[in-house]
Amino acid sequence: MFMKHTAVIAACLLAFIPSISHAASLSDASLFSKGAKFSDVKISPEGDYLSALTSHNGKKTLVILETKTKKLLNALNFPGNAEVGNYVWANHERIVLQKVYLKGWSDIPQYYGELFAINADGSRKKYLFGYNSGEQQTGSHIKKNTAINATAFILDPMPENNKHMLVNAIPWSSALSRGYDSLQDVYRVDLYTGKRRKIVTSPIGKASFLTNHTGEVKFVAGIDSQNKTQIFYRHEGDWLNSSKLNLGLTDFYPISFANNPDTIFAAGREDNHTLGVYKIDLTSGEKQLVVQDEDVDPSNYWINKKTKQLYAVEFDSGYPTYAFVDKQDPHSKLVKQLLASLPGHQIQIVSETNDAKLAIIKAFNDRNPGDYYLFDTENTKLEYLLSEKSWLDPDDMAEVKPISFTSRDGKTISGYLTLPAGKEAKNLPLIVNPHGGPHYIRDNWGFDPQNQLLANQGMAVLQVNFRGSGGFGGQFQQDGYQKWGSEIQYDIIDGTKYVVDQGFADKDRICIVGGSFGGYSALQSAIIEPDLFKCAIGFAGVYDLEMMFEEGDVQESRSGTSYLKDVLGENPQQLKAMSPAFNTDKLKASLLLVHGGNDERAPIEQLESLEKGLKQHKYPYQKLVMDDEGHGFYNDEHRAKYYNKMLSFLKDNLKL
Repeated sequence: MFMKHTAVIAACLLAFIPSISHAASLSDASLFSKGAKFSDVKISPEGDYLSALTSHNGKKTLVILETKTKKLLNALNFPGNAEVGNYVWANHERIVLQKVYLKGWSDIPQYYGELFAINADGSRKKYLFGYNSGEQQTGSHIKKNTAINATAFILDPMPENNKHMLVNAIPWSSALSRGYDSLQDVYRVDLYTGKRRKIVTSPIGKASFLTNHTGEVKFVAGIDSQNKTQIFYRHEGDWLNSSKLNLGLTDFYPISFANNPDTIFAAGREDNHTLGVYKIDLTSGEKQLVVQDEDVDPSNYWINKKTKQLYAVEFDSGYPTYAFVDKQDPHSKLVKQLLASLPGHQIQIVSETNDAKLAIIKAFNDRNPGDYYLFDTENTKLEYLLSEKSWLDPDDMAEVKPISFTSRDGKTISGYLTLPAGKEAKNLPLIVNPHGGPHYIRDNWGFDPQNQLLANQGMAVLQVNFRGSGGFGGQFQQDGYQKWGSEIQYDIIDGTKYVVDQGFADKDRICIVGGSFGGYSALQSAIIEPDLFKCAIGFAGVYDLEMMFEEGDVQESRSGTSYLKDVLGENPQQLKAMSPAFNTDKLKASLLLVHGGNDERAPIEQLESLEKGLKQHKYPYQKLVMDDEGHGFYNDEHRAKYYNKMLSFLKDNLKL
């Protein structure tokens, strides 16, 4: 089950020794390709222990330390291709964690719903929940902890309840396939034995539950067969579907309860605008707008873990900002205090004790991927703990500037420009880096290792939140539907020309580099504006849009096929016109194509289709294929190999 080796503990101990080398070898791409050494730092409910995920031999290991002495107590990992996923402190001594699996066909670890538990001192290990959890009692045919074909998510760890937690279980509709449309269950699970008791079943599929401050499941929202949001609240053991809650909101998402048991905070949008946060009375159906940004959707919701009430909403309009919903909540005052104490950083309270006397603080910005601190709220003392990437000195990193410009058809488009440190921001070589997706995600202000590597080599980097990006309101996203090969690319091209016109970039030294949809954009923009880009790098790109209906994991589900019909359309001529694989005769840029052999999102057939088109026109290109990688390179060494290849290719084409 778990592995605990002396060698692992020794390696983790070495990880806590501060780094003494920073800028001496920043030209080494491996420094930027390395994943975070530490992440997900937390403190136990009574403050006795600290915990974090650290990387050991390319896999996540959970480490547990004494808070006062910082003595390492345990280092826990799994054998084979399994590693530690998300975890919580379920009581003063016990951690519950997910077991996830590294798969070559995915860019992120895969989770099949297994929950494990272990005490801080390494005792009482237990498989709590999952398809492999059955244990036979001695002399009996009755299982002590029966297996269940469902994916478990921790709904409420109830840290003040020393024995139980609440688990949201999504049943499998087929082997290892989550049945999101099915009715979901909530179980009360014993933290030490794994014994479970069903508390409630959702009255609707695609359920989102809320518990109140005492751990009662009191609210659920879900989607019906007509794709409409239905809202239920629990009264005297029954789910009541309130006909009064015809809220007129789309993309509805419950956030937390408010200051009385019949009121909640929820996000939703009216008339396709940006998401607003509303206070909703569940008995009367009245809604009150609490906060809404004119330009962007919320990026984070911050909840007081003790009261389970929303106290702040985070927005990323250019730079990240907080809107304090409850200005009297101690957390609101604490965040303001910390923002003043650590100027130039965004602050997040990521973990705290039950009494809120000790808290783990993460501070980060565009030059710093993250530092963690222990904050003593009673004595107002801030103690540095560790950094995600201590080998990178923030003083050597590049600034990321928010920008905005007007597109050719009059839309305001935003983005970010990363500028090399120590160089005049004038006539720089420029790398355009379109984000993936393209829908439901966006670029944000912050630290990006690839962009920092490029800036370290003297290049500026442009990121454009083109129409179709998520986070800027429903209409802005829908404006990109069926416009993948046209208006979306025009926004990327207009942003590139804007940066040139402002004097930041040299018009004769521009390349475009992107992954996933960004890989598609790298080729498609170079086809539309063949004289603008000297070179293009497509990483895990889709190049044949019609093939998306036949190959890859999106089309494997009915919802995925419906999504493709919405965002691509079904006109074969239009799909071919927007596919780089069928328009290679328009290219002038030098090409580097990078792909994972086990990519399920953009399968290798996508690359082969593009290669067929290139070969038909005898168009030269370079290629790098990693047979055992998926949609993105999860392995640090593979990323370093790609970074080195990318740098060499860019320098050759930009004459650096």
